[in-house]
Amino acid sequence: MSLEWSMSSPETEFISINDTSSGSDTTTFRRVTKPPPDKLPVLGLSDIVVFPKMVAPLLVESAQSIRLIDDVVQGERLIGLVLQRQAEVENPEPKDLHEFGCGARVLKMLKFPDNTVRILIEGLWRVRITGYESTSPYLVGRVEVLKDASEESPEIIALARHLKTQFEEIIKLAPAMPEEAKVAVLNTEAAGQLCDLIAANLNLKLEERQTILETFDVKQRMEFLRPLMDRELELARLGSKIQHEVTNTMAKNQRDFFLREQIRAIQRELGETDPTAVEVAALREQIERNGLSDEAKAVALKEVERLSQMSPAMAEYALTRNYIDWLVSLPWTQLSEDKFDLHQAERILNEQHYGLEKVKERLLEFLTVLKLKRNLKGPILCLVGPPGVGKTSLGKSVADALGRKFARISLGGLRDEAEIRGHRRTYVGAMPGRIIQSIRRVETRNPVIMLDELDKVGSDFRGDPASALLEVLDPQQNSSFIDLYLDVPFDLSQVLFFTTANWLDPIHPALRDRLEVLQLPSYTAVEKLQIAKRFLVPRQIEEHGLTKHAVKYPDATLKKLIQDYTREAGVRQLEREIAALTRKAARKIVTRLTPNGALTVKAEELKSFLGPAKFVSETAEKITESGIAVGLAWTPVGGDILFIEATRMTGKGGLILTGSLGDVMKESAQAALSYLRSQGSGLQIEFKDHDKFDIHVHVPAGATPKDGPSAGSTIVVALASLLTQRKVRSDVAMTGEISLRGRVLPVGGIKEKVLAAARSGIKQVILPELNRNDWEDVPKEIRDRMKVHFVRHISELIALALRPK
Repeated sequence: MSLEWSMSSPETEFISINDTSSGSDTTTFRRVTKPPPDKLPVLGLSDIVVFPKMVAPLLVESAQSIRLIDDVVQGERLIGLVLQRQAEVENPEPKDLHEFGCGARVLKMLKFPDNTVRILIEGLWRVRITGYESTSPYLVGRVEVLKDASEESPEIIALARHLKTQFEEIIKLAPAMPEEAKVAVLNTEAAGQLCDLIAANLNLKLEERQTILETFDVKQRMEFLRPLMDRELELARLGSKIQHEVTNTMAKNQRDFFLREQIRAIQRELGETDPTAVEVAALREQIERNGLSDEAKAVALKEVERLSQMSPAMAEYALTRNYIDWLVSLPWTQLSEDKFDLHQAERILNEQHYGLEKVKERLLEFLTVLKLKRNLKGPILCLVGPPGVGKTSLGKSVADALGRKFARISLGGLRDEAEIRGHRRTYVGAMPGRIIQSIRRVETRNPVIMLDELDKVGSDFRGDPASALLEVLDPQQNSSFIDLYLDVPFDLSQVLFFTTANWLDPIHPALRDRLEVLQLPSYTAVEKLQIAKRFLVPRQIEEHGLTKHAVKYPDATLKKLIQDYTREAGVRQLEREIAALTRKAARKIVTRLTPNGALTVKAEELKSFLGPAKFVSETAEKITESGIAVGLAWTPVGGDILFIEATRMTGKGGLILTGSLGDVMKESAQAALSYLRSQGSGLQIEFKDHDKFDIHVHVPAGATPKDGPSAGSTIVVALASLLTQRKVRSDVAMTGEISLRGRVLPVGGIKEKVLAAARSGIKQVILPELNRNDWEDVPKEIRDRMKVHFVRHISELIALALRPK
């Protein structure tokens, strides 16, 4: 802001002269003599204190203030200027303004298209606001004009000369000070005016300027100003010295760097500590204390040295500081102390998981070897099974058994390789990958990390995260894992990695080769009952604010809940149904009038709590027509039964296949029909009029894609039933691949398929002979109540599956 100093007398007024030749509405004035008024319109100022004899421009933005200026210009052009107590108040009230201000005249006014007004004012008198006549549409105050209280004395003359000398020295040391200020000082004799002139041109706080304005005793004003002058003179000297020192070492275009160096030099002169130097020293101490590897330590020290040469105002400063923070905050040497109490580990696994005996046994074997060989670079275990069978919680149980920190990284939907390896530091917003982030979060370099949903990893133009995981999950390579952000090796060999997946097919073959797969089977009805009693029911009762004595679920109720309201491999839906049942039970308990408030939910009451049964066994209705057979299928969420229907109609000997079948399943149907046609005589099937009929094979649930060779045995039985008009046994289900020679070949997923048959009420299953060993994996309770037939040839299969005529 450019300030001028007026040498004229304040007892004058102006005659307005309008000038429109420049394209804007400009008003100028000519002086005539007039005495001071006793009332003035008052304009609040937010960022300036106006002194008598001072000429300064002002910007007026608010509508109320603009109206005030318009009225002033149309009237006597005199105005009171008072500093606001709070700068952010747009339309100040009397309480928002100081008591003392300055009476001024408006010399010039300019209106601009953005609805703002710029005015040029000249300070006239010190005034004191004794009260306010009105507050609308703007403030009008009663004013008392204050005269300077002074007397000519040697002391005042000496003080005035001292202030003038100091100000002239400040002008010499501060090139930015306007020349007009120097001229005004030389031509000012009155001590009071000299104080006002100096206060207006020094870099003082608004509060200090306001204090000077309010001090009408000239001697007190000079005494108050003298220490402020000493301070400003010392700063001006230091600024001149600093500018001379810094100019030779900085680039011409680094203005921000120059300003920062000035502040640093000022702090040194004042005896204050440089914050950047303190920060750099603290970082060096952290690097020495945190035990970084030799390579990481060399890189960190190099970056700290670069940091010490930077200005904190530079954009790269924050990036380098963040990088160093990541390096020093990683647990390079911190290890959790392992607890190798195998009995305790077994107890924890049994307490937290029911069943899964083979999986628990393998995990205990793993912990045993880890106890014997502490630096084991062992296998990466991959827990594969349907949703809700406890894959993720098993990893947490292993961490609890070992006493290690646990971190879970969800890979579902991950498509960016940088999520694993990190981003290079050249990118905006770069940061390490999720592996390093998890290591930093758990603050130890030997945690248990669960990579969840490994089969859901995708890939696109940003890279293939599965390929990035090859290094992470290879025990021979991950001892020197390099995150692209850190760009230094970090040892992951002591991290215990677990992965989970619903099925193996989508996993990258090279990645799958690095994994030891542990299959988690579906739960049987008996296992689900025990899980519900031991884990699900107590947890839901506690989460709903009840006690174990307030509500009880007998075994019969839970069995019916499992059978009629859930059909899943895991227990997530079962827990949701128990939660729904507990909510309704809680409401009944709260609203009941019984004194004890206890409630027992009986099996026959489930319908009133949860509505009709959601699942009805598909085999409840006997097969009453030929051409229908029950097969067994495997899905990523467990096993299921599959109905295959066949019918014959007039046509040209074609085979129609529907039900969203894949190519492999269509080929199985072609092979089944070809076998029956070639062996028709032995199977008592006549094909004399085959070219006059079409055969249609359909698999219900047409919206669900189906594929795989295991439905071949079911298709051949359905076609044989159609062509011989012999019905298939209602309590029999089958699975197996067939060949054109009539062989029944082995398939996978036997355990899940048999469990699905048991859930659906099937009493007998027909399996390939080569799957006999897989029968041992089926839970004993299922084997005891289900009859199994192993067949080698289609002829055996048809004989077992079809009823006699």
